[in-house]
Amino acid sequence: MQRQKKKFVHEGKYGAELNVELIDDATGWAPFLSPDDAYKLDNVREALRKGDLNSAEQYGRIYELCPVSAN
Repeated sequence: MQRQKKKFVHEGKYGAELNVELIDDATGWAPFLSPDDAYKLDNVREALRKGDLNSAEQYGRIYELCPVSAN
């Protein structure tokens, strides 16, 4: 069985929201990502690390993070 899930990746001052499929099965390892989705997360993380927002945008929504003061 497969189901859709949103995953969030944070790298530096950027974040990305991606859709991935979680695979459920009878093994003790479920739920897990397909190799393609795992590579997708790695690729977007690397693109964010390099500041290559155009490449990262191919995979999902990109956010610029800023600190918030609690005063």
